[in-house]
Amino acid sequence: MENEMLTLLKTRRSVRQYRPEPVEAEKLDAILEAGTYAPTGMNKQTPVIIAVQSPEDRAAVQALNCKARGGTGDPYYGAPAILLVLADPTNSNTWVEDGACVLSTMMQAAHALGASTCWIHGERQMFELPEGKALLKKWGLPETLSGVGSLALGYGEGPAPQPKPRKEGYIVKV
Repeated sequence: MENEMLTLLKTRRSVRQYRPEPVEAEKLDAILEAGTYAPTGMNKQTPVIIAVQSPEDRAAVQALNCKARGGTGDPYYGAPAILLVLADPTNSNTWVEDGACVLSTMMQAAHALGASTCWIHGERQMFELPEGKALLKKWGLPETLSGVGSLALGYGEGPAPQPKPRKEGYIVKV
C-alpha cells in the first residue's frame, strides 16, 4: 500500500552536507509549527523549539556541542539553521519522548517541503554545562530546560543518500 505520507516516510534521509542558503522563512515557520503538533504525553506540550539562525548563536551552539561531546569541527555539517528541542524534566515524565516526537515530526515536515535534516545528539550534555545555561539565559529561557536533540536544517548538497535495506526481524507479528 502506498500514499503520499508513506512515500515521504520512506524517502526521508539524514543529510550530512548542506548548501549555505537558508530555508525560506515561510518554510521554516511551517516546519516549526508542524513540530508543535507532534504528540506529547497528556498533551502537556512540554518541549521548547529554538530555531538558531544567527551566525553568532550558531557558532556558540556548535562550540557547545563540540565541548559537550569532545568533538571538533562542525557537528551540524554546515547547515544554516539548527533546531534545538529542549524540555523541562520536572514538568512531565515523558519529556524525552515528547521531544523525540517533535524532532521526528519536524524532520518529516522539512522533507515534505524539500528541505533536508539530520538529527544531532548531545543536547542533554550541552545544556548541563555553564555555557549552555548562559545561552538559555541569553535567550530568555529557564535553566531547568534539558536538551533532547537537535536538527541540522538546510538544503542538502549533492544527491540524497540511498536507503539501506531494512534489517531482518524488524517486524514481529504475534
